[in-house]
Amino acid sequence: MTPAALSALAEATVAATQRKLPPALRVLAAAVPVIYHDWPSDEILGDEFEPDILGMFVGPPHGEPSGDHSEPPPQILLFVLNLWDYSEEDPAIFKEEVKLTYLHELGHYFGWDEDEVAARGLD
Repeated sequence: MTPAALSALAEATVAATQRKLPPALRVLAAAVPVIYHDWPSDEILGDEFEPDILGMFVGPPHGEPSGDHSEPPPQILLFVLNLWDYSEEDPAIFKEEVKLTYLHELGHYFGWDEDEVAARGLD
């Protein structure tokens, strides 16, 4: 499957996931853009993340002011080729991993730390 086809499938999966959220969360989720990358760049990875990372939330969490002008706006990054590799190139597993990764990163947008995300079954 091509990166463009994977991005389209991921986008459709995120849209379906958003439609299933409770109304109050759906409104908040719609406000944070989801950006689809083939792979994470070296700039994104820095020294903190492994190259096989599936997704990432960047920017200030919902309700928190931006720290400075150099901080990016809130957004969720999904790395479709890493998700495809992780799913062993199975479209059904890919869609499930996109859903879970999106919800995990959305949890960070809501201000939940790793423990809070895990407590909600989103790890």
